[in-house]
Parts: sequence; structure tokens; C-alpha cells
Amino acid sequence: MSARRITRRSLLVASAGALGSGVLRPRTALALFDGPPYPSLNEHWLGTLTPMSVATVALASPADLVGVEWQGSAQEKISLRFRGRDGRWASWVSAGANGHGPDVRPATDRQVGEPIWTGGTTSVQIRAAGRVSDAKLHLVNVEGNAEAGRNGRTAAPLALTASLPLATPELSAGAGQPPIIARKAWAREMAPPKVTPEYGAVEMAFVHHTENPNGYGAGAVPAMLRAIYMFHRYVNGWNDIGYNFVVDLYGRVFEARAGGIDQPVVGAQAGGYNLYSTGIAVLGTFSSTPISKAARDSLEKLLAWKLSLHGVPAHGRVTVKVNPAGASYSRFPANARVSLPRIAGHRDGDATECPGNVLYGELPAIRMGARRLAPNPTGVTLALTTPEVAPETQATPEPGGTPEPGSTAVPGSSPASQAQMLSGVIELLDGTPLSGAPVLIQARTVAHKGEVVSERTLGETTTNSAGQWELDATPLSPPGGGIWLRALCPGGPGFGAAVSDSLHLPGNVSLTAPTTSPPAG
Repeated sequence: MSARRITRRSLLVASAGALGSGVLRPRTALALFDGPPYPSLNEHWLGTLTPMSVATVALASPADLVGVEWQGSAQEKISLRFRGRDGRWASWVSAGANGHGPDVRPATDRQVGEPIWTGGTTSVQIRAAGRVSDAKLHLVNVEGNAEAGRNGRTAAPLALTASLPLATPELSAGAGQPPIIARKAWAREMAPPKVTPEYGAVEMAFVHHTENPNGYGAGAVPAMLRAIYMFHRYVNGWNDIGYNFVVDLYGRVFEARAGGIDQPVVGAQAGGYNLYSTGIAVLGTFSSTPISKAARDSLEKLLAWKLSLHGVPAHGRVTVKVNPAGASYSRFPANARVSLPRIAGHRDGDATECPGNVLYGELPAIRMGARRLAPNPTGVTLALTTPEVAPETQATPEPGGTPEPGSTAVPGSSPASQAQMLSGVIELLDGTPLSGAPVLIQARTVAHKGEVVSERTLGETTTNSAGQWELDATPLSPPGGGIWLRALCPGGPGFGAAVSDSLHLPGNVSLTAPTTSPPAG
């Protein structure tokens, strides 16, 4: 079956078949892609889980990733473990819900837990702290019967990294852009987003862990990301993998959700806060184990770069409002205004233990590390304004008419036909204006549902001594439709790159002729 023909309903088909002695056998398997390695999704009906009992699942074929679904409260404590290829049982890990999710949540008590990477197990055990009804097990196979386990034992991360393509563009913000491995390196043209991505703003970052065992090899990571994508999209029903970026134990940074590494892509990583945050997951479980030094160094560099690029400090706090559509995940009620750290752990905003006790305890030092790398980031603003018109150019009112107080108009014109300008300010976080800083006005183009994103430069100018810039431009928006613009400061001596929040320019907006000179003063 082709991936493009698969619907969420076709994947969530009912299945049953509990056998005696607590051993369950697979009933359904769906091939998700036409070509090798033929990833598949299986479902196993578990029924009711009770305290003090363990359900054992014997699999007819290996599963690389597993996750639990149930009816009831998201707060149910569900754990899972699997038998490795060496015949030993892995440690129990949390398989319950962890507060991820998009800001559109269906009205249902259906809960889906965290997907757990197993690397090709054939035996799984599940237990619950309380009584859980209508439980179901989802199993993902992305590498066939043997390949996942073989890749999982592959080391040589430096050689592997050198062969993987890097994401673009390269914009040196903070202490510089870390190497970010392109999405296509793990997606392999087999993980298309469901729809074109949404764009919001980046005011803060959430740090996550993925609840995967930590003993994976470097060669397993692309398959792990592909499996998480499949679970997020086809089991959770999301549009794409939930995280914006993923960092592995070897310190490699991967582009995760499609839409552009330099863009404010809305993820599905922190319910209630996705519209104004970016989400970074460290691949592994860190409830009782610290992340590796390589992972920590890369996490600090990525946080410093991504926040600086959007003009956001790595330290301090920000007040955000809980989106009502995602409030069911949040620790706070809908529409509450909540003060959160600029670099937050997932548990700061949502009802979850993510990113694990140890990693959460490391966040104060990680914030300090990111701040050292980006102590004074650049910020750039973008606005659409209507220039003031001198009083002598005010329109003469019709006989018997009275002009609006304070209104100005060009003779013979209407407000809708007046020219409008693009303007803004470029300054450092401490308020220092940047004189002579370059600024580009760019229009976003998106193709292949966000897998190809680029910015086309429409005009450019420089700032004046007060850090202000202004640009007259020819009409940019096609008749009947608008475009999304941003201002980009590519950086210069002593300051890094920065992008503004996006600005929607409606169709049929009249702009004046272009100029390259900065405003006076």
C-alpha cells in the first residue's frame, strides 16, 4: 500500500486476539511504503491491565519501536520493557503519556503513550500501576527482520556524520550555527509530512527526552527517527514528527520536523505552547542517567544558536498564554498567563516527567552554558506602516462633511490606496543600536509540504545611526493573495545573524518605489 493512500482511519483499525497464558499474537500488519525496507505498523489488543500483573507479548516478527494506547486518564502509570537480542530483559521504562501533542486535540479519552525504541525485539512486557482498560499495543518495524539490530550495534559516529548531508541555510547566530544533519538523511524520502507546516514564533525552547534506552549505536539513529516519525504521524495522528530538532548521544544534531531550521516551525512537542516555542529532544532516557558530554555540548550550542537567531536570550523568563486547544496537556488552565524559563524543561509547562529527573536537574547549568555562548544576541523587527502625510495634503471634505479627527489623506485618494512602508530596528539584546547593519526583506516559499523551504530576497537596505531601517518597495503581493515576509540581518563584525517574526502582507497592498538609502537620522 502506498504511503500517500494511507489514512489515519486505515491505520487505526480494530484488532483483537488475546490468547491464553497472557501471550498475545499480532493480528494486523500494514505495509506503509512501496519500496524496501518495507516499514510496517502492527496492532495488538491487550484488553484490561491490572495492578500487580504483567502482560507478555510474543511477536511473530521483530518490532523496532513499541507504544501503548488505552482509554482513560493521561496520568496512568504504565511501564514497558523488552527482551533484547542477547536474550536479556531491558530495564523498565515509562510508556505513559508525556504531555506532547499539537494544539488541536480531539475530544476523546483515548490516550497514546511514548514510543519506545527496541531495535528489533520479539518479546515485550507491559505493566500498570492502576487498572487500565481497552489497552492496545502498537509496534513499528522500519528496518526489516535483522537490519535494525545490526545498525544498532554500529559505532563510528564521526565517519557516519561526515557522510550525512547538512541542512541549510547557514546563519551564524550566537557562537555560530552547529552542524545540523538534514531531515532527508533519516527520512530517506519515506517520511513525508501530512500537510504544509504552520509557522508561529520562537520565544522560548523546550528540552525533552525520548524515553528510548541509551545503549544505541550511531548507525541506528536514522532508523530510530524514522520510527518515531511513523508513530507520531500514523498512531498519534499528527502532521509530522513532533520535535523540531533531535540531539543524539554522540552530539549529532538532526533536523526533525519539516519546515526549515531557520523558521519558527510549529511542532507537536509541548501541548499548549507550540505556537511560540521550539522543541529539542535528546534521544535517550535521562531519569537516572545524565546525558553524554557530547550531547550536552551540542544541546547548549543548538539552544544558543536557535534562540539567538530569533532575537531571544538564553536566560531569564518569558510570560506566555496557554493555548486552550492544548490546555489538556498543560499543568495550567486554558488562557492562563504563565511565566516559564526561556530554556524550559517539558515538565515546566506540561503534566509530564519529561525530560527526566537528571536532565531536568542539569538545565540550570545548560542555560548558563547557552548564555555564555550567546550573551548579547541580535534582534531585528519588521512592521508594515503607513507614512504620515503632511497636513497640507489632507483631502478636502465634501461639502457639509467633517474630516475624522487627526486623519490625513492624499488628495483624490482613499486610505486603501495610500503607499505603505516596511520598517524596523536592529539592535543587540542590551539595547545597543547597530549602525550600518544590512537587512534583507525576504518572502518565504514552501514546497513538498515543508520539506523544501527557501527565502527569496525582494529588497535590501542598511540601518541608520539609531539602528533603524526603512524600505520602500514595489508591490509585492499578487492580486487576490498575500505573502509572508521576514527581515533578515545576516550579521556582521561583532554581531550575529537574526530573523524577525513573520509578517503577512495581504494581497493588493500598494507599496512605493524601491530605495536603498537608510532613513534620515
